[in-house]
Amino acid sequence: MKSLEEQVSVNVVKFDLFFKLLTEHNVKYVVVGGLAASAQGSSYLTEDIDICYARDKENLLRLAEALQLLHPALRGAPAGLPFRLDFSTLRAGLNFTLTTDYGDIDLLGEVAGLGMYDEVVKFSEELEVFGVTCRVLTLEGLIVAKRVAGRAKDLRVLPELEALLELRRSRKE
Repeated sequence: MKSLEEQVSVNVVKFDLFFKLLTEHNVKYVVVGGLAASAQGSSYLTEDIDICYARDKENLLRLAEALQLLHPALRGAPAGLPFRLDFSTLRAGLNFTLTTDYGDIDLLGEVAGLGMYDEVVKFSEELEVFGVTCRVLTLEGLIVAKRVAGRAKDLRVLPELEALLELRRSRKE
């Protein structure tokens, strides 16, 4: 089986630095989306990082401090549009799609079908991702989130995620 690093697209090469940065800043988060699927054994390839982050004041301050080092900009926004990702911005918003020095990052205050961080973390487990131990959405959580999202790319990966879950369950019996 290929390692997570071998599975992920070569277009984004700084995933490892991103997770180390969050760890250094003690940010509370759960890896969700395509990278979580890959970490759980899926062959799905992704070019961005999706995290669900805790929205308490201290975590927002730590997340803002960490991300400012990456020069974030709103992905898809007109060039030159003024944007500052700080505590106030994070507190006022919920979900952000960013482009950064480390690649594309999606910050999710809420995951459809699962809820906010305090609920999402209940559907997570500790795994090693790019050399960093962090919380990653479980297969069960991924299946719920992908099904509720209902986008074509999410629905395409569902059969594989369900097969992986069934395989794990059969091995436990």
